[in-house]
Amino acid sequence: MTDTVRVRFAPSPTGHLHIGGARTAIYNWAFARHHGGVFVLRIDDTDPERSTQENTDAILRAMRWLGLDWDEGPEVGGEHGPYFQMQRSEKYAEALEVLKGNGHAYPCFCTPEQLEAKREAAREAGGITGYDRTCRRIERSEALARVAAGEPHVWRVAVPEDRGDIVFDDAIRGETRFPGEAMDDFILVRTDGSPTYMFATVVDDWQMGMTHIIRGDDHLSNTPRQIVVFEALEAPVPTYAHMSLIFGADGKRLSKRHGATSVESYRDMGYLSDALLNYLAGLGFSIDGETTIFSRDTLVAEFDLARVSKSPGVWDPEKLEWMNGTYIRDMSPAEFVDATTPWLVEAGLTTADDVASRREWFEALAPLIAERTKRLDEVAEKVAFLFGDITIDEGARTKVLEKDGAIASLDAASGALSALESWTTESIEEALRGLPETLGLKPKIVFQAIRVAVTGTQVSPPLFESLELLGQERTMKRIAAAREVATA
Repeated sequence: MTDTVRVRFAPSPTGHLHIGGARTAIYNWAFARHHGGVFVLRIDDTDPERSTQENTDAILRAMRWLGLDWDEGPEVGGEHGPYFQMQRSEKYAEALEVLKGNGHAYPCFCTPEQLEAKREAAREAGGITGYDRTCRRIERSEALARVAAGEPHVWRVAVPEDRGDIVFDDAIRGETRFPGEAMDDFILVRTDGSPTYMFATVVDDWQMGMTHIIRGDDHLSNTPRQIVVFEALEAPVPTYAHMSLIFGADGKRLSKRHGATSVESYRDMGYLSDALLNYLAGLGFSIDGETTIFSRDTLVAEFDLARVSKSPGVWDPEKLEWMNGTYIRDMSPAEFVDATTPWLVEAGLTTADDVASRREWFEALAPLIAERTKRLDEVAEKVAFLFGDITIDEGARTKVLEKDGAIASLDAASGALSALESWTTESIEEALRGLPETLGLKPKIVFQAIRVAVTGTQVSPPLFESLELLGQERTMKRIAAAREVATA
């Protein structure tokens, strides 16, 4: 086995990259980067009926969006390719020849009907329902002759009959033991010549030089069989590390009933890749038991399988949203503008050219919005009043503009603001701050009336800053229009 750490993430393109798979990819990537090793992306597309190019493309997009660069795999190549299982048929055939040659594989001619009858008889007798090794007892020469004659068959691994317990030191779970007597001679190659998942995975991991297999504990039961295949191939057995799965708050495995599950769906809801990566990494990994927010550089520097919890991570959408908001608030104005421009363009509020030409204005807007934003998909609605005309929300009109004091507040604000020669946040605040006392009204009544007049809603970015960005002319027109609405 090579001294260089080599790990892989091997998704199946039967769907998009889901949250659980993304966390597995993150841990493998961080482990490789921490050790200066190699991170391999392999596409396990052995299910031709469900595997699609569309899903493969979606997986690659999600990986790139998360910033999980791979050293070998699709689009980048490498000396251990191909990196699609469907393109590795010759590799599996070569590996099967190795097992034929050393006597660790044999042909089985039992039909599905015969196998089911054997299982049913074993169940009724209360025995083990695994394969009873009938064909293993056929003379080798006879078996090979039947194969040569074209008789339908599969190839099974010949598990040593004196094989004791299968024990391995899991890098997360510690010593793990499976009883050897429960291991039957499972199928390696099907009748049509295609490899089973159990065989293809081991051959790939062996030929690609994997030193560590880091994956979810839903694969734990596969490990003893895969170790048997490694041993049959006389190949070094990699170090296994099985992380716990992600559960919902109801204690059940994360699924669509708990909300969105694909990485790209979170991108489309306005989550930042750094925030999602941080949150997923923290579902089972802890730096010191206290640190919640950490950069990808810190993750790489601190990552250690010994710090990965054996307990399931619990999916908490509210915590993810909080964390995303924290990342948004930490953005510089320039970063915020870059991140939100596509959302504003898609909403039809502006164009990329407009943002470029008014960059200073947009960057002045950024901190006002970022402070109150948890997801990027919220931004367009928050700033829509600054672009084009507004319609005053019916609820805001009833609750605010029709209240006693609202019209007086608008009249006073109009007078104070129209007299301003300098239109800055400071001058606007100075002109408006004393109005409640002058009018004998509560500040909430005065400022909510102005807010609804200029934004159309009761909730908006900070008022005085918003008025500066809106401009004096538009502000005066909106106050006048709101007064007409209130008195209609």
